[in-house]
Amino acid sequence: MFPASFGYVAARSVDEALELLAKHGEDAKLLAGGHSLIPAMKLRLASPQTLIDIGTVQGLRGVRVDSDALTIGALTVHADIAHSDLVRQRVPALAAAAGVIGDVQVRNRGTIGGSCAHADPAADFPVVLTALNASFVAVSSSGKRTIAVDDFFVDFYTTALGQNEILTEIRVPLPPSDAGTAYHKLANPASGYVVVSSGALVRRDGSGKCIDARVAIGGLGGKPFRPAATEAALRGKSLTPEAIADAAAKAADGSDPDDEIYASADYKRHVATVLTRRALAQASGFKIETSHPQNQR
Repeated sequence: MFPASFGYVAARSVDEALELLAKHGEDAKLLAGGHSLIPAMKLRLASPQTLIDIGTVQGLRGVRVDSDALTIGALTVHADIAHSDLVRQRVPALAAAAGVIGDVQVRNRGTIGGSCAHADPAADFPVVLTALNASFVAVSSSGKRTIAVDDFFVDFYTTALGQNEILTEIRVPLPPSDAGTAYHKLANPASGYVVVSSGALVRRDGSGKCIDARVAIGGLGGKPFRPAATEAALRGKSLTPEAIADAAAKAADGSDPDDEIYASADYKRHVATVLTRRALAQASGFKIETSHPQNQR
């Protein structure tokens, strides 16, 4: 299917993009890598009258350490994140998530900012960034603001970004030396999109007790799901395989997933417990099994 007719203009700077957004208003959409927006336009799920291309704006691509956080430019493509030694060493779960997005073409053209701003509930980055307690820097003609990840993703394809704002960078707190991170995913075999995924950050003391745990799950609703019961069940407990399994068994508590052609709601809940157990175990330093989630009962 072909998209509806639209206009196109390329911005040379963030300031120019902001001016173009103000000029075209709600009829305009920002274009970065295009791997989220263009398919939606082809399906007529989105029909902007004007595309404002920010793909070549300077200064919005790259990964660096800034104080106590990993700062990632919004135009950084997935492949750069997956292959970054800095990301692999400091936040391995983020590199793992980037490396399983779509296919090679998507990973070399799609951008982290575009993925997050699109807020597809079947995307990888929203889940892992929620687990890592990331934040998002947005600019507008009024200035700059930082949005916490728990406030950023609102619902299906909806974020806290205003119509006049541009996402410029994502900040991921560097996990302390007592922390581990992990990301696991069951993908749709045709598209690579998330059926269910789970990301975890676990902090443990010298005796092996959990200081804190942060978990996010994809596929159970319109935005990343935080399993409060799982997180609470781990805090202060010794991180044994049994304690992790007991906590992971609560991973879908309070969620309300939809039935779909390729996965029922009950199946998603089951897979959520399996992948959360794997993510928590890996983040806690245990080796994990890799068999298909449907075989884990």
